[in-house]
Amino acid sequence: MPDVTTTSTAPVRRRVGVVVLPGFSLLAEACATEPLAVANRLAGTPLYSLVTLGLDGRPVPSGSSQVLNPDRAIADDDAFDLLLVCAPWGEPPKAALVAWLRRLVAQGRSLAGVGGGAELLANAGLLDGYRATVPWPRFEAVAGAHPGIRLSRQLFEIDRDRLTCGGGTAAMDMMMTLIASHHGSELAERVSAHFVLERVRMADEPQPDSPLAGAPQSLVDAVALMEANIEEPLTTHELAEHLGVSRRQLERLFKKHLRAVPSRYYMGLRLQRARRLLRESEQPAGEIALLTGFSSAAHFSTAYRNHFGVTPREERLG
Repeated sequence: MPDVTTTSTAPVRRRVGVVVLPGFSLLAEACATEPLAVANRLAGTPLYSLVTLGLDGRPVPSGSSQVLNPDRAIADDDAFDLLLVCAPWGEPPKAALVAWLRRLVAQGRSLAGVGGGAELLANAGLLDGYRATVPWPRFEAVAGAHPGIRLSRQLFEIDRDRLTCGGGTAAMDMMMTLIASHHGSELAERVSAHFVLERVRMADEPQPDSPLAGAPQSLVDAVALMEANIEEPLTTHELAEHLGVSRRQLERLFKKHLRAVPSRYYMGLRLQRARRLLRESEQPAGEIALLTGFSSAAHFSTAYRNHFGVTPREERLG
């Protein structure tokens, strides 16, 4: 776990570098950085100073073709407490980047792999001897190539000065846990409430299996956005706008890889969440309907029966 000490008079201000490489997941990068920015606003003081870096300082396109303009190039700065590496899956590490990362490690800096960034750190030899995780579609490849890493299938891992996650919204859970370790659980809970999260998932929760192995990053990010917005579902148009793709392109991706239109797939995710709540909690069905994005108990009951063949009441009685 990175250093979590604070003074009694003023909180420690940590400088966080965010390295973005071409093809990085914009969603994963935002899930890693937005909690830190929100923590600053809620605390009323700059707890975290964020600096975005590219290999050469030029604009960096994300996997959805949206462009991020770094503040500077990696070689121009190394005064960081924590460095987040955001990269696409399977990205081979550049020699200059590896040399720079090794210099930071020698200075005692903490490294975090976000999205494909965890695999990049593994390929750079910077996770050997650590407990780490990677996005589940890359698990077998990374495990075979790096026997020196204690690889897990957890949502995220924080092992001393290395942080890794399964990509997508798992980055948000990881950073929320980091904020709690730095500044207490109360602030982390306020940040969580800001994002209207049902709960912060724990590190030891497993990554869910998914039919998305080999799917385009924009589709992976679309499903992650759906999973993060169950209580207030996004429209297909809103999803497309968030991802920087057209609605028609998004619909084609869902039909090709998931054999469903986005709205039907989204409905399935919401109903699966409702089923878990019916089975594992004592909350009334009406509350569960609201928590899974249904405006009325009647609509929820009809959708549930059409999907599972039983009503929510019958599900709970069974």
